[in-house]
Amino acid sequence: MSYDNAAHLAARIKPKQQKVELEVAMDTMSPNYCRSKGEQIALNVDGTSSEDPSVYSMKMMDKQTFSSIQATTNTSRFAAAVFHKGELHLTPLQGILQMRPSFSYLDKADTKHREREAANEAGDSSQDEAEEDVKQITVRFSRPESEQARQRRIQSYEFLQKKQAEEPWVHLHYHGIKDGRSEHERQYLYCQAMDATENTELVKTPREYLAMLMPPLAEEKVIKPMGPSNVLSMAQLRTLPLGEQVRTLMKNVKVMPFANLMGLLASGTDSIAVLRCIQQVALLVQGNWVVKSDVLYPKNTCSSHSGVPAEVLCRGRDFVVILSNAHYCSEVWEVSSAQQGCIYLIKNADENISFFPKLLNSVRSVCSRRVVFAAAPAHVSGDQRLKAARESARESHALMQRELDARRPKVSTNTGSSGESSTPVQVKQEPISDSEEPMDTNGSINGYPDPTSPLSDPHNGHGHGHAFTPELQEFVRSTFRKHYVLCLSEVKRLFNLHLASLPTGHSVYGHVTDRMLQDTILQSQCKQILVPFPPQSNATADEQKVFGLWESGETFDKHRQVLYEIFMKNYRVRRSVIQTRLTQELSDAATKTDVDRLLKECCTSLGGMWYLKGTVPS
Repeated sequence: MSYDNAAHLAARIKPKQQKVELEVAMDTMSPNYCRSKGEQIALNVDGTSSEDPSVYSMKMMDKQTFSSIQATTNTSRFAAAVFHKGELHLTPLQGILQMRPSFSYLDKADTKHREREAANEAGDSSQDEAEEDVKQITVRFSRPESEQARQRRIQSYEFLQKKQAEEPWVHLHYHGIKDGRSEHERQYLYCQAMDATENTELVKTPREYLAMLMPPLAEEKVIKPMGPSNVLSMAQLRTLPLGEQVRTLMKNVKVMPFANLMGLLASGTDSIAVLRCIQQVALLVQGNWVVKSDVLYPKNTCSSHSGVPAEVLCRGRDFVVILSNAHYCSEVWEVSSAQQGCIYLIKNADENISFFPKLLNSVRSVCSRRVVFAAAPAHVSGDQRLKAARESARESHALMQRELDARRPKVSTNTGSSGESSTPVQVKQEPISDSEEPMDTNGSINGYPDPTSPLSDPHNGHGHGHAFTPELQEFVRSTFRKHYVLCLSEVKRLFNLHLASLPTGHSVYGHVTDRMLQDTILQSQCKQILVPFPPQSNATADEQKVFGLWESGETFDKHRQVLYEIFMKNYRVRRSVIQTRLTQELSDAATKTDVDRLLKECCTSLGGMWYLKGTVPS
């Protein structure tokens, strides 16, 4: 149905809501118009009362209202285009509206009907009384509205309807499509600055504009399905580089013969290339490839099952790998006094041992450097250590006596009549107390010097002397500048790690005892922190000897010194205690950032309490 020739009675708009209403006259003389129905609608809407303003003045529905709705909320992709004299003129649009018939008059009819029914039920009895009944009124005050209730009220449909009704209508004059005013407004659709030499609106090049019209197709990312963590997809494995394939297979299988590994890889894979890759992630043990511990347990991680640090797991696993090789594990079994044996689950691949002779020798040389370090003296008692030290001293004495007897004729010939005494040299045995145990150094087994080690001095039972070396002092300084707070057992562990990293047979530290190490720490700008351990603490004597960096040459030393003084009186404290004490001692110099840094460098948190590093109960 066309409304071009219909008479437009009124027009109005709400600019903020972009809402338009038009009133169009209806042809009541048309044969398609039902006169009785129009009168009935007008009666239902206006009623019989003449006091209220009427919607239909002719007592007949002689007009229809059209209301607008937004066709789209995003009009940035639309424009009004006019093609004129070979030119295309585009005008951006702020809104696109669609006109639809409005049936609000039916709502008014329902309201009138409910009002008439309410008036009929009430009756006229109360209206005849001259005086009104006195009724008691209860005054109630509304409770203050909460923020959540206010948000719900703002987002409700009734509130939105009320806000829309608050905007007033702006009445307009309607002009037809062929009217002169309409023709004048249409002239604004043409660009008025066609003669300008520069158009600042169009700044894109033709190629850029074409790319905006037809953007390149984006590659769809294929989302890999999530599978169980213990299942390895061979299809996804084939898409990885060769090195990653070998690494992933060894991490999942852990122990595998070389032939099985080649069977899992794609056919036609070069065995030499696979051999280069597997040497980076695995070791050859009894002819089978065993994944390296640092690959299985990355650095600075912990076990998801027990929470044990990766460093401890790697040491224990390396020791088991060494024991698995029957060619050089007998001495380790003797040192550790093991009472039970282990059985290798996979059959020895002798053909691989003969096929990789050079690799096997390299694995033996690498693992042999770890034997002394990996064989922890946890299973050797103090009496056994003392017995082993005495036996070692007796063997050294006998060996030196034989060498002295062999050299005695040469000495007497060279000295002549010098009168030197040929009394046999006595080897001094240093007693070992219960509170002090010698440390493991290169060439030692279970904390005692190996007689065959080139670092032991057969004349006094020690290394290169009792005095600590500058190298040892430099190691202690660098260690405490990195960790700040360490117990003696942790310093010994880090020192053993440092010794294990040195080349075999190369050491400048000699035989280092606990006393030498403690003296070196105290001479390296550190102090012992006398932490009051509780009586029920199971910490060892070395774990209760806590040392901290006292002076490092920076202004943050004062913060650490205040913290050490706190822990000399308390085994564990709360953060608020540290914050209060720092504020009292350093006034405004202690900020939250400084407290965070201090706790990160020197303390460990457990159960809401803060401990010095190394003093947390196990």
